Amino acid sequence: MRVSAAFLDAIGAQLGQALTFEAQASGGCISSSFTARVFSERVFIKTGDASRLGMFAAEADGLKALTRAGTHRVPAVLATGATEDGAYLALEWLDLKPLETREDAEAAGHALAALHHQTGEQHGWQRDNFIGSTPQANPASDSWPFFFARQRLKPQLALARLNGYPRELLVDGERLAEAVPALLFDYRPTPSLLHGDLWHGNAAMADGRPALFDPAVYYGDREADLAMTELFGGFPGAFYLAYQESWPLDHRFQQRKNLYNLYHMLNHLNLFGRSYLGQVQRMMKKLLKEARS
Repeated sequence: MRVSAAFLDAIGAQLGQALTFEAQASGGCISSSFTARVFSERVFIKTGDASRLGMFAAEADGLKALTRAGTHRVPAVLATGATEDGAYLALEWLDLKPLETREDAEAAGHALAALHHQTGEQHGWQRDNFIGSTPQANPASDSWPFFFARQRLKPQLALARLNGYPRELLVDGERLAEAVPALLFDYRPTPSLLHGDLWHGNAAMADGRPALFDPAVYYGDREADLAMTELFGGFPGAFYLAYQESWPLDHRFQQRKNLYNLYHMLNHLNLFGRSYLGQVQRMMKKLLKEARS
């Protein structure tokens, strides 16, 4: 997205300070981004077309929730809005570094357990939000199996149908959604505050503290966050040991994590295409076999 002077002026007006464009930045595959300066301070600004405004507002809501939890360093939300040139989300710039040392990984594991100790009365969230650019519905529910089947798996299967994926995938997916109560039989997790999109690219260190960003927050099973940390490269081993030290996981997590990660793999299938199809189909077959046993 081209950053016009008028676009910068509109954001600066909301901030109450003039902005000076600095450089394009990496914004991932969902939105573009750039850095600007307010005097000597750097600002990170995500941009997209006007249709992204709801997505940016939901992200701002999630960042504020993580900030209130007080367990991590989280970029402050400075402004969000839209102009004729597009939508934007202006954030505090954080000097991020990866979880490279054992000490950093341990601190991140302890901090995530502390975040998960922030609990709610029901599963869900005060508003719907997005997982990547896919809408994510969060109506309140007392039942975690019901919530996960109806608000996580079924919407992704509906998208897969619209995207023209094979009938076998859709049939297996519907059977699996109906089998969720069996897979989660007699399991009643506490509704924990989740980051919701916790792959290693959304976690780092900043100012000597574990940092989180790009959330898709809701209250749900803490294991859903832990499961996703194992996708797309994973976190250091010390991270998991520290989490277990703070709040040990039930031994059945090893079975449940594949169910939870299916949601994210279905989302990647719907967002990025057929390269994920074989993996999704294998995950479904394995989970259906477990449900029958």
